[in-house]
Amino acid sequence: MLAEDDGEAWSIGMKCPCGCGDTVELMLLAEATPRWTLTLDAKGRPSLSPSVWRKSGCRAHYWVINGRVRWCR
Repeated sequence: MLAEDDGEAWSIGMKCPCGCGDTVELMLLAEATPRWTLTLDAKGRPSLSPSVWRKSGCRAHYWVINGRVRWCR
């Protein structure tokens, strides 16, 4: 789910892809730390940069590239 204010995206939320059931919220605002960059390809599939690395809970580490989860080893 993408949160926007006056057309500016500021946060993206998703269920953790590991299946733990937690909601992951990532900040997109330039002044936020840490922050992620969201891009959409020509088909509207999202990519996030940098990777998502949960430091607590399930500790999942993954990339979202063209709408797909790519797990880090």
